[in-house]
Amino acid sequence: MKRKQKREASLTDRVEIQVRFSEVDALQIVWHGEYVRYIEDGRESFGQRYGLSYMDMRKAGFAAPIVKLDIDYKLSLSFNEQAIVETRYVDCDAAKIQFDYTIYRKSDGAVVAEASTTQVFIHLTSNLLELNNPDFYLRWKEKWNIR
Repeated sequence: MKRKQKREASLTDRVEIQVRFSEVDALQIVWHGEYVRYIEDGRESFGQRYGLSYMDMRKAGFAAPIVKLDIDYKLSLSFNEQAIVETRYVDCDAAKIQFDYTIYRKSDGAVVAEASTTQVFIHLTSNLLELNNPDFYLRWKEKWNIR
């Protein structure tokens, strides 16, 4: 099986999460759908750290819904384990935001999942897709010396 090549990240954030009882299934392992919540936690932490939160986008008049999500499950997590979600911003010229994620088990550093998301910009008032990078996003990239 061909392995995905890691894309170069411009900015990275790491956040620790605790597996809660409500997130495990009858087999006592984290239900696969919870990993989507974990990468959302990673994206929220990234946005707070670097000033690209959902509220920052809303203040600028935009939303950025996810249009693509890929997850590769490697190992399982169990109740009460701690995990680290690493969120990596991947720059591109198109009017979209791309992130890659790696979820690690904290106790041994094992990779339990890898994921990626793509988000596009839409205007809050018209719900129309933005085909060019919005000004607030270009200023954000400039602030962090991205291209």
